[in-house]
Amino acid sequence: MMNKVVGAVRAAWWWTGSLMGDHDYSRYVEHLRRNHPDAEVPTEREYWKARYADADANPGARCC
Repeated sequence: MMNKVVGAVRAAWWWTGSLMGDHDYSRYVEHLRRNHPDAEVPTEREYWKARYADADANPGARCC
């Protein structure tokens, strides 16, 4: 019973993290290493700074 509760909490934590973008940097690094092995991998801080700057410059489907 406890294993099911722990599993459900972990799944909810993972889902929330995915929704908030917590896994985006690690997926980006995997993509760079797989598809662009010679490219320099930015730090996590550099990644988020560039991502937010791009979102501000290109609002796309955002409401605000």
